[in-house]
Amino acid sequence: MKLFSIAVLTLCSSVQAAEWGSVTGQFVLDGEVPTVAPLVAKGDSNAKDAAVCAAEGVPNDAMIFNAENKGIANIIVYMRRAKTVHPDLVNSKEKTVEFDQKNCNFLPHMMIVRTDQTIVCKSSDAVAHNVHATPFANSAVNFIVQPNDQSGVEVKLPLAEPVAPYVEVKCDIHPWMKAWWVVFDHPYAAITDKDGKFTIENLPAGETEFRVWHEKVGFINKKWVVDVKPGKTTTLETVPVSVDSFKE
Repeated sequence: MKLFSIAVLTLCSSVQAAEWGSVTGQFVLDGEVPTVAPLVAKGDSNAKDAAVCAAEGVPNDAMIFNAENKGIANIIVYMRRAKTVHPDLVNSKEKTVEFDQKNCNFLPHMMIVRTDQTIVCKSSDAVAHNVHATPFANSAVNFIVQPNDQSGVEVKLPLAEPVAPYVEVKCDIHPWMKAWWVVFDHPYAAITDKDGKFTIENLPAGETEFRVWHEKVGFINKKWVVDVKPGKTTTLETVPVSVDSFKE
């Protein structure tokens, strides 16, 4: 009887595992990789708070391309709604996520925030910044983060954003500073890394519809249907994105 019970449990576990799968993919630039000027040049004495903001310069994080493999960073791939969520992912493992300000640049530039998480807005700069965001469903925020504040100011976004999940964050003191909080009430989203790669794990098996968005391009794909194979990680075909899409 004991062996039978173990066999049944093993079979049930295998069946349950087969109901979920993962996907991985890459977005690359179709065309020559352009030279992207910084938002603030290193040593620019005319920049506001130049001693801090121009000490290293401020890169244009909206235009990060890998010269070696043409990978595109900061593309968000996400499921708009999730009817089913893997049991291990129902609640976020990390209850807080950090949003820093360093060299007059928001870090990270794009950050996924789940509705059960708290954003801790801190600063590694010796000058004051403000965090200004106006979500649609959640309450707007606009507050000063004091110089070198490592304790931070907490922000909660308890509601999913029904119109668009990407919430623009800006600093009114240093107008080039911009970032994005991408708000979801589920775990099925990813941001491409410096190589243009992403992975989304433990998705419901079967045909799944994603949206793909970049702040300069808008929707790269508004209805990307992917077949999630049960019990496997499916490597998707590399997706090219025209360099002309990123021109101002």
